[in-house]
Amino acid sequence: MHDTLPLLLSTDFPAPRRSRLTTLQVNLGYRCNQTCLHCHVNAGPNRTETMDDANVERIPQVLAARGLVALDLTGGAPELHQCFRWLVATARSLGVKVIDRCNLTILSEPGQEDLAGFLAENRVEVVASLPCYLEENVDGQRGKGVFERSMAGLKRLNALGYGQPGSGLNLHLVYNPTGASLPPAQAGLEAAYKKELEDRYGIVFSRLYTIANMPIQRFGSTLISRGQFADYMDLLKSSHSRDNLDQVMCRELVSVDWRGRLYDCDFNQMLGLPMHGPATLADLLEMSVADQPIRVADHCYGCTAGQGSSCGGALE
Repeated sequence: MHDTLPLLLSTDFPAPRRSRLTTLQVNLGYRCNQTCLHCHVNAGPNRTETMDDANVERIPQVLAARGLVALDLTGGAPELHQCFRWLVATARSLGVKVIDRCNLTILSEPGQEDLAGFLAENRVEVVASLPCYLEENVDGQRGKGVFERSMAGLKRLNALGYGQPGSGLNLHLVYNPTGASLPPAQAGLEAAYKKELEDRYGIVFSRLYTIANMPIQRFGSTLISRGQFADYMDLLKSSHSRDNLDQVMCRELVSVDWRGRLYDCDFNQMLGLPMHGPATLADLLEMSVADQPIRVADHCYGCTAGQGSSCGGALE
């Protein structure tokens, strides 16, 4: 796989500074039941990296010590970690909102048959990947049969109240482009998703998040192989919007890798670019990150291009 980091380090991206920390985003490991082309984590069934018990137990301590409002769990498939359910329940007992970055097919994996019910019982916010409402596009990006299993997962969540008005059980979908292009306008695409999914499958959801593909890891390597890397970077830079800088997710979020090390965002984590200041979860128990400079490289243009892009979708 091609390494994109040397192509990204020289940058003129305008580095922002941190504001108040509100969210801890934790990568519990790289093992996943899917292998997706766009995945910036390069996750898959054969990855063995997983967070140890000591770091898992430190997460609730940090949430309490820093007065954080949200725990955002990602992977791989975070649900495959043996401590996933303990961590969710413990964070919820502290009054912290828990977000599960779910690929939907995990809900039908052997041994996970009760997972949807567990998420609903603990009122976990589900953010589910679904790159299209058409079967051929989803299976082309994620593998044969993924679309059918994703629809089954969404129906199971709907039956538990997820995405239903007034239920308080948020079900958000995530759209990533299938190629070297920016996402379309989020509002219009959300309307199309809602109409098509309800008309075709009787499925409802709360919001659609559009997220740009980052030129790193598996997707970045594919761009290099196809001779599209430079053109994609030109697209990101020419579409940069200065107004998006005030809303980028790294201003209020710290990303934690499976070893307990700290980064400004999930993308910097995958590039091995640690944040300034505290280095580990243990450090966060004592140290504040407010007003620290954020480490940047050329891939950061992916968060400010067009409508902007974050873990919560478009910024504008």
